[in-house]
Amino acid sequence: MACNSCSTGKDGQPKGCKNNGTCGTDSCNKLTVFDWLANMSLPNGQEPFTCVEVRFKNGRKQYYKNTENLTLSIGDIVATQAKSGHDVGMVTLTGELVRVQMKRKKVDVDDAENVLKIYRKATQKDIDIWSKARDKEEPMKVKARQFAIDLNLKMKISDIEFQGDGSKATFYYTAEERVDFRELIKVFAREFRTRIEMRQVGFRQEAARLGGIGSCGRELCCSTWLTDFRSVSTSAARYQQLSLNPLKLAGQCGKLKCCLNYELDAYLDALKAFPKNDTKLYTEKGTAVCQKTDIFKGLMWYAYEGEWMNWHVITTEQASEIITKNKKKEKVASLEEYASEHIQDTKTEFENVVGQDSLTRFDSPKSNKKRKNNRNRNKNRNRNRNQKQNAKKS
Repeated sequence: MACNSCSTGKDGQPKGCKNNGTCGTDSCNKLTVFDWLANMSLPNGQEPFTCVEVRFKNGRKQYYKNTENLTLSIGDIVATQAKSGHDVGMVTLTGELVRVQMKRKKVDVDDAENVLKIYRKATQKDIDIWSKARDKEEPMKVKARQFAIDLNLKMKISDIEFQGDGSKATFYYTAEERVDFRELIKVFAREFRTRIEMRQVGFRQEAARLGGIGSCGRELCCSTWLTDFRSVSTSAARYQQLSLNPLKLAGQCGKLKCCLNYELDAYLDALKAFPKNDTKLYTEKGTAVCQKTDIFKGLMWYAYEGEWMNWHVITTEQASEIITKNKKKEKVASLEEYASEHIQDTKTEFENVVGQDSLTRFDSPKSNKKRKNNRNRNKNRNRNRNQKQNAKKS
């Protein structure tokens, strides 16, 4: 993810690499899209796409029309149209890839309500007003949370975002139930002296805005590259044979981790070759019930009814073969004749490829030979000391 030198400043400019969001790692901003068409020229007669993508605080992005035909590149600070006044953001994508992104997100270019226009490149005065407004956000958030607690409202104010001209503040909050915050808005307007907009977000969207480090040690997917939130259910963990532990399966947002869906399709494709776990195998020795499956190795463990301690491992092909015979009302002799063909105990030896010593080298006791040498050395040292002291006295 982003290196320390790529963190952005208050004005949206990178502190370290100074490449305005176009560094080689493409990690200066959240949810960036690498413009791989930047060095390619358009065919003859084709006009460049007039819309650009502009990023605001914490990965919030919108699309704007470049009606003034300004020469814009990634990293430029621009003043954009708002419902009232103007906003200030940073250009994160230009050219034909904006057309692709708008099509993917189903944003119509001719929609005047969602696709506004860019006024100009931001002046130093615009950036100064924007910076002063952003400096107010953290102290305002502390006060706003205290006001919500005083009014006994069951809500959490997670973030505050000022408009670029400082005329409006948007309060993002999460709540499990419907909240009547009419009195809270009156308190905010009286205390902060600005227009107030309350916007409720989900718990996943809250984690995406705030960011953080996941249990894997990397930055949260939702705050770096994941743009769509698919529903995650506990069945995804069951298909992958994960323990249904809420503490391990839940992410920063308190919901199931989005990464449970990443490999789910591969597991579902692999499980198509497996018989159903509730299908019993009928043999002359008895009826066998599935106890465990290994998706990676394609193995299944069965135990006879009444002999639950003795498991027999067979492959999925062998299990399908037995089920096919059972459908023809035929029984195999026993599972042992199939299980004997498969070697259950395979010992894997690991080599020390790193060149390090064993981690248990500090646990091994010292040899007796070293102890004897140390003991003899101490005796000789004491003997020499006594001889020197006797010589001085004589």
